[in-house]
Amino acid sequence: MSEYGSTQISEWASWPLEREVVLARVVDADLTTAFKAWTDPEQIVQWFGPDGFRIETHEIDIRTGGVWRFDMVAPDGTRFSNRMEFLRIAAPNLIEVSHGTDADSDPDRFRMLVTFDAQDNGRTVVTLRQMHPTPERRAIVIGFGAVEYGVQTLAKLSAHVAAG
Repeated sequence: MSEYGSTQISEWASWPLEREVVLARVVDADLTTAFKAWTDPEQIVQWFGPDGFRIETHEIDIRTGGVWRFDMVAPDGTRFSNRMEFLRIAAPNLIEVSHGTDADSDPDRFRMLVTFDAQDNGRTVVTLRQMHPTPERRAIVIGFGAVEYGVQTLAKLSAHVAAG
């Protein structure tokens, strides 16, 4: 197994669509550059999160089986604890994580699948899929603005990779 490889089988194929949120963005960077922005600990902390938020990392190990524990800090100082457990990384096309608060028993933890697809023009389509535990939880996250926050996050990724 390589640093990014895994034999874990994804559960995405059998999960119902009423629990899913999907966002996509074309970024002005090649596949390898876009993928590395997600897997390089020095880069991801520079752009991840909605506009105005900053990241304070407690632990970061971006590899299959690794964990990223961090606080997302809002402009007003409100802290949101986060933990991403990296379930599968297949360079340079796929990252799958379990994402929730930095608690072992978070009932609202969701799966996130990020895929990277090269375009012929040297740009990359980044698609982010979230699979929430229930349709009700999906409705809650959409209601508090998760789609807009995700769009902002992908815009920050786009600006980051375009800047080189």
